[in-house]
Amino acid sequence: MSRPRERLGEERRREQIIRATLEVVSERGYEYASLAHIARAAGVSKGLVSHYFGTKDDLMATAARVTMTELRDAVASELDLTAPVPDVIRSALRHAAQLGRTHSTEFRALTRITHNLRGPDGLPRLTLADYEDTYRAQEMLFRRGQEEGTLRGFDTRVMAVTYQGAIDMMLAYLDEHPDIDPVHYADALADILLAGAVG
Repeated sequence: MSRPRERLGEERRREQIIRATLEVVSERGYEYASLAHIARAAGVSKGLVSHYFGTKDDLMATAARVTMTELRDAVASELDLTAPVPDVIRSALRHAAQLGRTHSTEFRALTRITHNLRGPDGLPRLTLADYEDTYRAQEMLFRRGQEEGTLRGFDTRVMAVTYQGAIDMMLAYLDEHPDIDPVHYADALADILLAGAVG
C-alpha cells in the first residue's frame, strides 16, 4: 500500500518546492530544470508548483533570492558579532570563502540561476537591487567599526558595494580553481580590504 501524501502548510510546501528546485538545478543544470522535474523531485504536482510560483522564471527568481538570504544568514550565524569589527570582517570572509564546500548544492544552484535567468529584455533578472538587505547589514557593521575606532572614516555604502563585489569575485574564482585553499584566499583578501579600512 502506498503511503498517503503528507499534508503540509503552504509555507512548508513552498520551502519543499524551493529545496527541490535547488537540488534539480544543482544536479541537472538550469536548462534541464523544468517544472515537471522540480515537481517530481518535490513530490508534488506540476500544477501545484505553478500555483505557488507561476512560471519557471518566477520560481527561479524566488529560489535565488531565498538562497541569497540563507547563505548570508549561514555566514552571519558563524560570527561573533561582539568582536572588534576587523575580526568580524576577517571571519566573515573565511566563512564566505567556504560556501562552495559547506553549502555546495545551494551555491551551485544560485550560481547557475544567476547566470541564466533573464528578463524579457534579455538582461539579468537578478540585479544589484537584490543585494540591498546585504548592503544595509554591512553598512551597519562598518559604522559600528567607525564608532568603536577600529575602522577609519569612509563612505559605508561604497565600502559595502566594494566588499560584496570582492566576495562575489572570490567565490567565482574559488569555484573555477578548486585547488586553491579558500581560507588562504580569504585571509589575503581581508589583508587587502582592511589595509584601506582600518583606522
